[in-house]
Amino acid sequence: MTFLSSTLRSAAALVLLAGAAAAFAQPAAPVQADGAWVRATVPGQSGTGAFMTLTAQAPLKLVGVSTPAADVAEVHEMKMEGDTMRMRGIPSLALPAHQAVELKPGGYHVMLMDLAQPLKAGATVPLTLRFEDAQGAASTLTVQAPVRAAAPGGGAHRH
Repeated sequence: MTFLSSTLRSAAALVLLAGAAAAFAQPAAPVQADGAWVRATVPGQSGTGAFMTLTAQAPLKLVGVSTPAADVAEVHEMKMEGDTMRMRGIPSLALPAHQAVELKPGGYHVMLMDLAQPLKAGATVPLTLRFEDAQGAASTLTVQAPVRAAAPGGGAHRH
């Protein structure tokens, strides 16, 4: 009888701990990330880009990115200003419901700076994307992005 009550108490404690952990866990983002990849670097290169297509199930904003591969990860945009292509960090990127938003070379992308080490083709980089909905509720999605020497399909864009 003592063994049974001890086992039941242990099981109850585990259920309570699991419930407490779930209460503090951040919900998974209602976002699909397709075709994620990171451009390979050469020795001495301190930054590179990450690219993918994001499709949200409800209106969201991409508000941040983190990765153990870089000290700094930011959402950036490239756009023409007069005759000059400019790149700059942006505080957020709108993701309308059910509309694919492409992060690609020469457009919106994730910029990885102060890399911990060169990124070689064939490696994988974990990227944790942070989102907010219209009410300010936060969610995250972790993507495992393969490192490639060039864009899928042989695109020749340079970052």
